[in-house]
Amino acid sequence: MDAKTFDAKSLLDDLFDNGVLFDSGIDGLYGRSGDFEEVIERFEAMVLREGEKDGATRIHFPPGMSRPALEKSGYMKSFPQLAGCVHSFMGGESEHAELLGKMATGDDWTEMQESTGIAMTPAACYPLYPTVAARGPVPDEGLLFALSSYCFRHEPSKDPARMQLFRMREYVRIGTAEQVSAFRESWLKRGRAMIEALDLPMEVDAANDPFFGRGGKMMAASQREQGLKFELLIPVASLKKPTACLSFNYHQDHFGETWGLKFADGSTCHSGCVGFGLERLAIALFRHHGMDVKRWPANVREALWSA
Repeated sequence: MDAKTFDAKSLLDDLFDNGVLFDSGIDGLYGRSGDFEEVIERFEAMVLREGEKDGATRIHFPPGMSRPALEKSGYMKSFPQLAGCVHSFMGGESEHAELLGKMATGDDWTEMQESTGIAMTPAACYPLYPTVAARGPVPDEGLLFALSSYCFRHEPSKDPARMQLFRMREYVRIGTAEQVSAFRESWLKRGRAMIEALDLPMEVDAANDPFFGRGGKMMAASQREQGLKFELLIPVASLKKPTACLSFNYHQDHFGETWGLKFADGSTCHSGCVGFGLERLAIALFRHHGMDVKRWPANVREALWSA
């Protein structure tokens, strides 16, 4: 595709015009067609088929988690700009009448809502660590989980690959530093092979998370220097700035220390994860192979529909 038309607007227009996505009036919040959902289902099956031989425990978390747990995780220190919390009306009849009055006059009625204690899940693995910690010591061989969740990040954009509500499929390894490093290296190879099978252009590069503020710049530089995060990048909305569709992360002992994840001998566990951005991968497939899935290359359809 010509670099001049390889942009977010042309892609979003194509997805809308062909009925793959449906405009909701809010950037990053879209309806999805049956074909779009089927592509995600088939890719998820492909991911699960690749990982099932490792014997991971499957857990599906809801899109909301405990707000105190999110706070304890350190997320608000690093990514306050992405976080969202759930609020609800908790008043009586008189307060309800006041709320309706505010709506009628166009005034802000949301100030009459109170926190429910629920935060939107920012990544599929965040609810996992307190769940595992509550079970007691981690066995010597470590633990492996296959996770799925809808996630929320407040970053409205015209780029259809950067949604505010999206699904994430993750594998998470909890164990020794050596166990986690081996897990990540294995999935770096597997991830590349899976994307190659889908005939998508890609590159793997060192990366950093979007840490907030001036202090965040130092954290981002440290993350890159230590090689704690790699991303598999696919050109989706831009040729110059490809989209991260898979991420490979080594948390060191951050979550182990935060949640008291320990082995029976008292030593602190390390953790790492590989994350698949399902909507991003689906959009990459529509971008590169066309809006009609029946006309996608035979090898791509076989890779997906044979899963």
